[in-house]
Amino acid sequence: MSQRFDTVIKSGTIIDGVRTPRFVSDIGIKDGHIAYIGNIKDAGSARVLDASGKIVAPGFIDLHTHYDSQIYWDPWCTISGWHGVTSVVIGNCGFGFAPCKPEDRDRSMLAMSRNEAVPLATMKAGMPWDWETFPEFLDSIERTPKGVNVMSYVPLSPLILYVMGMEAAKTRPATEEERERMRALFIESLDAGACGFSVQYTGTENVQRDYDGTPMVTDIMAHRDLLMFAEVLRERGEGFIQFAGSLDHAIELGEVSGRPVVWNSLGAGTDQHGVPTVGHKLAIKQIDEANARGIRIFAQAVTNGIAFFFTFEDWNLFDNSLLWRDLTLGTIEEKIQKMKDPARREALREEHDSGRGPAAGGGTRDQNKNGFAGIEELYIISVESEHWREYEGYTLGDFAKVVGKHPIDAILDLIVEENLKTQFQTPPIDIDREPMAEVIRSPMALPGISDGGAHTKFITNGIYPTEFLIEHVRKNNVVDLEEAHWRLSAYQAYAAGLRDRGFLREGMPADIIVYDYDKLELLPVEVAHDYPANEWRRVQKANGYAYILVNGEVTFQDGECTGATPGSLLRHGYDAPALALAAE
Repeated sequence: MSQRFDTVIKSGTIIDGVRTPRFVSDIGIKDGHIAYIGNIKDAGSARVLDASGKIVAPGFIDLHTHYDSQIYWDPWCTISGWHGVTSVVIGNCGFGFAPCKPEDRDRSMLAMSRNEAVPLATMKAGMPWDWETFPEFLDSIERTPKGVNVMSYVPLSPLILYVMGMEAAKTRPATEEERERMRALFIESLDAGACGFSVQYTGTENVQRDYDGTPMVTDIMAHRDLLMFAEVLRERGEGFIQFAGSLDHAIELGEVSGRPVVWNSLGAGTDQHGVPTVGHKLAIKQIDEANARGIRIFAQAVTNGIAFFFTFEDWNLFDNSLLWRDLTLGTIEEKIQKMKDPARREALREEHDSGRGPAAGGGTRDQNKNGFAGIEELYIISVESEHWREYEGYTLGDFAKVVGKHPIDAILDLIVEENLKTQFQTPPIDIDREPMAEVIRSPMALPGISDGGAHTKFITNGIYPTEFLIEHVRKNNVVDLEEAHWRLSAYQAYAAGLRDRGFLREGMPADIIVYDYDKLELLPVEVAHDYPANEWRRVQKANGYAYILVNGEVTFQDGECTGATPGSLLRHGYDAPALALAAE
């Protein structure tokens, strides 16, 4: 007789993810699935995980990650993996690496090095590039060891570029022949297991740009080309859309496709980049009205505080300013020469003094309604030269006064002298508690947008599940734990068509977190030199997670990675081979 259980989680307080009132029980796991929920008197030879006094809940699901490259060198998709995330979705915002012709690989990585700030050297060293087509990319992800489950959109940017080429894609609509070719490739990708498509469609003024400073392909794609992809989903009756752009266009895509749309983003003033958003009350009203008409719109909600850490070696989130965009494009040497240019400085001073200077993350100072940091509000947190050491902790405005310079000259002189290595921090954006609560409690809100694999030298938004439990449950009582885990797991799975994840039930894959609610805490932001090609990133870990399990195997214990890689590729929203095995 075979062993009844491989692992038993003993005496935990179970929050199942579907808002069932919490209860104390055991969970028996066999072959990666939940085999039994109830009192287990004899665990036999199974591994026993003591959950006494701890919460046992479904692993979190992160629908917006940009881990398309990082999954190859970081199987656990940290920082998300440190914070209880057991399933991720990649291919976000229309950006990705498939399909891609071999001769276009460098151009593809260059784009990601700017718009999502993934280090170019790291991508070159860490990605196998053993694919050309999107189905081949999924095959590559499937054979790559994974510490989380992975599902993927079809990102529209590489698909369009594969058919049209860069120059044509940025200057004209697709021809009928090109549109049919794109349609065929999209259908081929859906057949291979993609969950739908993603797109950033924001016009010419978006802060997230291509490496040469021009808009991304999807930002300026022809509207009829965009609608063609939505029409394919309607014809197939499957898939969903992740859309970054205006809410009106998101609603239009939902109507045309007849499929769910996850709109980015709903925030109490700002998106995940600190960019001002449409008023949340109006957005919630529009979303509720659309759903009442049968147009299924979900809103990915920004629920964590936004602060940036950066140097001007790779900072790109002043790109809404034409002057700063010009200044920060090019090599380090080219940037320094431009920063020394008197004519450029004069133009930057004029822009600053007029109130039109950039705010960190997006927008300009004259549009500022939420306290986003401009040049003078930046904090100097670390300098290279002892000469400037005493000014660490100063704002740029105070520093400029002390050295007797215009703020523009003060910052440029400092960073040029330090070869662009001076580190700055923005003050956290202070969002009023009540608007944040209104966002969190809104019917269609999905907490998230970690951007975990992007902007890794600037932000650590992958902490959002832990911060949600600490700030919005334990500290401010915005929602209870049952509601929190539903929104962080089961509701995410429902919106994204993840068919067998997000809640705890017998027969489901055992994606489970065990944590000490009272001891849950965020640790300080630190620098980790753990990227290929000797690159670094900012990370932020947590205390309080006793166990994180993916498909029944412990991937993290007390914050330490076990090295296990039990993650699956989720084609069409579920792990088909594992599901078939469980049915047997």
